[in-house]
Amino acid sequence: MSSIKQFQVTFDCAEPERVARFWCEVLGYVVPPPPEGFATWEDFHRSQPPEEQGTWAACVDLSGVGPRLFFQRVPEGKTAKNRVHLDVRAGTGLVGEERLAVLEAECARLVALGAVRVQLLAADEDNESCIVMQDIEGNEFCLD
Repeated sequence: MSSIKQFQVTFDCAEPERVARFWCEVLGYVVPPPPEGFATWEDFHRSQPPEEQGTWAACVDLSGVGPRLFFQRVPEGKTAKNRVHLDVRAGTGLVGEERLAVLEAECARLVALGAVRVQLLAADEDNESCIVMQDIEGNEFCLD
């Protein structure tokens, strides 16, 4: 029986560095330091064969609590709804109008970073409100 304690979430995308930087801003994550022996990520990428340069990027939670996010370049674009998505938890513990106000403020911040608001899912008898959004390459996520 395995007891896995850590995991990473991997995104297929066209521009790994750009998408990684977007998610760093959304979540307060950072780009990890370059591998040992390299002063910058640019130095590291230049050391790779041309076909491997810029094919991936990552971002991490400095506190070590959240999962590592990994972004890998793929040749095809997104064509359907994600099978897995992130829930960005901005309104945890809040309900009603107070929750909606917090979600709307965070939505405005994320739109300024390049996200797209898709739709508000209003509260019902089972769930509180959330806002469905897309990141800068069209990947869906919920602002919850």
